[in-house]
Amino acid sequence: MAERTSIRRFLTRFTLGIAMAIALGWFHAILATSSTGDGGIQAQRLHEAPYNLLGRKIAIGQVEIGRPAQFGIDKGVPPEEELVPDLAGVFLRDRPAVPGSNVDAHAHGVASVMVSSNKKRPGVAPNARLYSSATSPDRGGNRQGQHCLATQQVAEQNSNDVRAINFSFGEPLWLDPRPDAVLDGNALLTLCIDWSANHHNTLYVIAGNQGRGGIPIPTDNYNGINVSSSHAHSGRYDQVDVSNLGNVFDEPFDRLVGLETNVGGRLLISLLAPGRDVKLLSQQGEVFPSTGTSFASPHVVGTVALLQEYGDRQLRENAPHWTLDARQNQVMKAVILNSADKLADAGDGLRQGMTRTIGDRRGGNWLTSEAYRNPKVPVHRDMGTGHLNAHRAYEQFSPGQWPASDSVPPIGWDFNEIATTTVQDYVLDAPLKANGYVAATLTWNRQVELDDRDGDGRYDIDESFRDRGLNDLDLYLMPADSDDINEAIAASTSEVDSLEHLFQAVPRSGRYKLRVVYRRQVNDPNQDYAIAWWTVPDA
Repeated sequence: MAERTSIRRFLTRFTLGIAMAIALGWFHAILATSSTGDGGIQAQRLHEAPYNLLGRKIAIGQVEIGRPAQFGIDKGVPPEEELVPDLAGVFLRDRPAVPGSNVDAHAHGVASVMVSSNKKRPGVAPNARLYSSATSPDRGGNRQGQHCLATQQVAEQNSNDVRAINFSFGEPLWLDPRPDAVLDGNALLTLCIDWSANHHNTLYVIAGNQGRGGIPIPTDNYNGINVSSSHAHSGRYDQVDVSNLGNVFDEPFDRLVGLETNVGGRLLISLLAPGRDVKLLSQQGEVFPSTGTSFASPHVVGTVALLQEYGDRQLRENAPHWTLDARQNQVMKAVILNSADKLADAGDGLRQGMTRTIGDRRGGNWLTSEAYRNPKVPVHRDMGTGHLNAHRAYEQFSPGQWPASDSVPPIGWDFNEIATTTVQDYVLDAPLKANGYVAATLTWNRQVELDDRDGDGRYDIDESFRDRGLNDLDLYLMPADSDDINEAIAASTSEVDSLEHLFQAVPRSGRYKLRVVYRRQVNDPNQDYAIAWWTVPDA
């Protein structure tokens, strides 16, 4: 009896100890939610039938100070294919990588988020072709120029067909050679990636800045997606992590405007993705957890690869409503941002079947944010348009392209052009359900020109860029029979961003349309744009 009592006491204490350890977070890594599974971005659903999307034949890229290890080039890399990310090419800036040099654990872990085929750490797009370049800048040299060379090298791979490039690194503002440098979009590296987005048709995905004195350049870009990190709560990534910096700094931290966030009120964060306790793969093939926006952004790049595999499949099959516009970086940006999770659906479909409510750092959500109330603020300061959901992004992308000249289905996208002081109307072909939410996202690019001294169309270390500015477009949700924007139900009218986004419930069942307005010309009279929409029809 005494022996049984001792065993019971031991088991009780052991159970209490385990409970306390879990409560204190000691075992959090073991119990962590899969960032690619149903509690994360739901990418693994797309790996399986009927989708069977793994990123096959899609080239994506990575630029960091170091690079991941590659079997056959670097020593100590296990030969088993499933233990290391499969890389299509590794470089040192604009030339082939030196064996055994510039290999970096951080870059290796980032690569594993995108292309790992390890069953314990499945990548978002395990069959994508990943090209990675280490910048490894020379001390005292043109650091941002060297970063730009590495960026261009990656963008030119796969016959100049790299669909998205990940930046899980950046440049401290105090190293920027400009006098009194601020985050105004004019750092050389920032100009470089905005130029490359247009020149190479590549979507740049940038890890958000974290903490004072961090690496904010090039988070002041216009043409990419800046990603902040989420953490898991009750088995689902649905909370903005406390480590993130938001879009706006209130007093007394407003003195950091221009140093940690953009000047002029321009948005900093455009999307949220898993970033805390994300499982990574080491160079030796071991799985371990780590935290940061560095590991949030590659989830987005991997999602691009899955969507682009689907788009290329549709193009090969000559599917209706599919053109090469599906490969445009602006389209991918609009599709991924518009499909993000904001508010959990109650089961009636009015919130588009969203799977989670995303909590911000202040205990609120999208409906308590300035973005919901103020049409001049297109996104939430902490989460952008919401949380990345790869499966919803597929649902947003798969209906195909629908031009403004036709009536359009409840879910779709378009890549088009608009002339100065004109409008484009997207009239929905079915009435919308009362109290159903409409999400719509409009994206377009800042124009940046290369000062191409030798005329070869490529950046060289002694060359620079010229900012041609950003044209101003606006977005409205209106009754279908109205031509007066004052009758709009919702609007997004930022004067400084290259993105407009609205998320609003319609007050009554009826016919509606989305209107794109070319508000102000800064450079060219004709402006390319992408738009994505998701509505709830009154079936």
